[in-house]
Amino acid sequence: MLGGPFRGSVAIGCGLVTAGALRGPRYRRLFPDVYLAAEIEPTLAVRSQAGYLLVAHRGGALAGYSAAALLGAECAPGNAPAEVVVPAGALRARPGLLVRRERLDPADVLMAAGCRVTSPQRTAWDLARRLELTEAVVAVDTLARGRFAPTDLLARRSREPGARNCRAVERVVELADPRAESPMETRLRLILVLGGLPVPEVQYRVRDEHDFVIARVDLAYPEARLAIEYDGATHFTRERSKRDRRRDAVLADLGWDTLRFVDDDVLWSRPQTVHTTARRRAARLRAVAPSATPR
Repeated sequence: MLGGPFRGSVAIGCGLVTAGALRGPRYRRLFPDVYLAAEIEPTLAVRSQAGYLLVAHRGGALAGYSAAALLGAECAPGNAPAEVVVPAGALRARPGLLVRRERLDPADVLMAAGCRVTSPQRTAWDLARRLELTEAVVAVDTLARGRFAPTDLLARRSREPGARNCRAVERVVELADPRAESPMETRLRLILVLGGLPVPEVQYRVRDEHDFVIARVDLAYPEARLAIEYDGATHFTRERSKRDRRRDAVLADLGWDTLRFVDDDVLWSRPQTVHTTARRRAARLRAVAPSATPR
């Protein structure tokens, strides 16, 4: 029981812990009467499970970024509050806890990690209407992957025309592509598109002259034979770096150029990222013969 968030009153009643121990350094208080062992990292998923303890008996559920976290869709900022939805009651929001009051359609709720959570599509619908454009697309890409088509959200909009900010969903769906394999790949794609560049291919398979797949790249402009990669932290190990260099060399032998971007390029240097890509794409278009067929 004490391996995750727990109700202090229940733990005391079961003889698992004393009131004095809960006030000591071995435990941290997350919410009223909800505690966590001090050695456990209070991630969003953990804090969300803690929030659920406050609403489980009220017929509540986890929603928004909390639901996404328990569904395995890692798209939330690190400081996102736990989010619960309850049909009614006196539960109030507090630091680290967002409370919404709404009656959920049973079809919009499922179980994940022992908690009632809004379904992937319902969670995407909520986040797409509330977040700014880029983060809304990130959420839809992550939640939709392998679960539903982003265009399904348009059908929901037609069923709920009075839903708050539902008009924003159309633009989110237009930009969404759940083939993206990470939030940072989505952010990089949107930097390019919103910066005026054509929509790149996502998870593009580069083939050789025998039609064998040689590489799959995050983003690509096949007409320019330009591959674009986002390099997260795992790319900076010695072995991964060597693999990346070898693959870039193989692509170069096939007439492809590779651009690599890191988190600073995506988060802080967006105009420069657009400029670099536009300039390289233009140069590649001039270099690639019009008759050449991209592989």
